Amino acid sequence: MSDLAGRYINAAISLLQRVRDEETEGVRLAAEALARTVREGGRIFAFGAGHSSLAAMDVVYRAGGLVLMNLLDVPGVTGVNVVPAHLGSSLERVSGLATAALDASPARSGDLLFLISLSGRQVMPVELAMHARARGMTVVGVTSLAYPAAVSAQHPSGTYLKDQCDIVLDNKIAVGDGELTTEGADTTFGPASTITTVALMQSVVATAVGLLAEEGPTPPLFRSGNVDGGMAWNAKLMADNRERVFYTF
Repeated sequence: MSDLAGRYINAAISLLQRVRDEETEGVRLAAEALARTVREGGRIFAFGAGHSSLAAMDVVYRAGGLVLMNLLDVPGVTGVNVVPAHLGSSLERVSGLATAALDASPARSGDLLFLISLSGRQVMPVELAMHARARGMTVVGVTSLAYPAAVSAQHPSGTYLKDQCDIVLDNKIAVGDGELTTEGADTTFGPASTITTVALMQSVVATAVGLLAEEGPTPPLFRSGNVDGGMAWNAKLMADNRERVFYTF
């Protein structure tokens, strides 16, 4: 393994250790909100723009995951699937797009939204968080708390995602999202935000599953579709929870 590969893995491990040691309370609060939403019949959504969508997608429709997790999809923004690719970055700055997407979704008062944005500075995540809370939703923000002290807010209110959430989880990523430097490269590289943000999201889900398993009801969990009987198990769970699952028909 090259020196740079080893340095990258060591940096990721260090960040994961910080997440484990420093975000215990936030993970607990987010997990309690998730378990409570499951118990009360609420709907659960996850959203991230650009590469932040990777952590949102990671908890949706996957083996070992909660059946009730839904991706809030904003065309041209969720993922890196628009041409030209940089148009997605521009769309994050468009006012009204986030609120229109939420209003067109099945979300309602009492539901839960996980909102992921590394910098938390752009119009879309801030506006989406504000609108979701105004509609009676609980918002869990997953962001880097290093950014607000170093970059300007782009929302007209001058606020960041962290300021508009009920619960905030810090993914510990430094400004610029690059863990490595080397001679001959003129900027940092080796982004680790996906690793720590996915770890936070999966930690919240795991803790919520534990709460549900202990206190009820039985958490609806997917099995792998690649084991015998897995597809039939999953189809039954999706049918049983069809009023709260929005990635199937």
